[in-house]
Amino acid sequence: MRGLAGKRVLISGGSSGIGAATARRFLEEGSRVVLGGLEQAEVAATVAELSPLGEVSGLAGDVRAEADVARLVEGAIAAMGGVDVLVNNAGTAWREPFLEITPDHWDTIIAVNLRGMFLVAQAVARHLVERGEGGVILNMSSTNGLGGEADYAHYNASKGGVLLLTRTMAVELGKHGIRVNALCPGYIRTPLNSAISAGLDGDFVSSYERDHIPLGRAGFAEEVAAGYAFLASDDAAFVHGTELVIDGGQLAIM
Repeated sequence: MRGLAGKRVLISGGSSGIGAATARRFLEEGSRVVLGGLEQAEVAATVAELSPLGEVSGLAGDVRAEADVARLVEGAIAAMGGVDVLVNNAGTAWREPFLEITPDHWDTIIAVNLRGMFLVAQAVARHLVERGEGGVILNMSSTNGLGGEADYAHYNASKGGVLLLTRTMAVELGKHGIRVNALCPGYIRTPLNSAISAGLDGDFVSSYERDHIPLGRAGFAEEVAAGYAFLASDDAAFVHGTELVIDGGQLAIM
């Protein structure tokens, strides 16, 4: 991709799954990377795995906590001399029927997926505006932000909120030269999705791929990482305030 070499990239939720694949992709593009994750041991292991590819470091923290977010963003700025690209990727999910969702479970999903998204984006945006050289912010939404899926009311609501947050940020930050977009992956093979499907019927994944995805398979984390790389690159210089759907045709089915 054009324009990624030397870019300073902060990836929240970067220690596993799509985030780790995205860190790998940006390093392969010649970018410098700081990745965040919830568990220190996982962050350290991912940094060790990726370090042969280029300049990468990591910090552990919880995106729900303002102090942790400040430490993550300030640490990335200190490590790289600034941040050019934010991959705002941290999130969580689980299946739960609407009638059984507790207020605590609702609050947890919203806190991680929407409050955390807001906190990290705002901290980086303030840095970018103060620096005055533009930048890119990419927020992780989902196809669940574009259509309702049973047993995911809290997750669907959080990801729909991310899309409106993204569009509003784009309206306000465009004048500062900051491009803001969202990604909407469909069913992707990740550790999180594997944990969810493990508690379901043994044929769930294959039947879902067959019945809900026209390409006939789940996506791979590397394919979502490629979407992040494109949106961060100069090839997407006029892409702003929208979402990139990566779902194998999932949303095309009636």
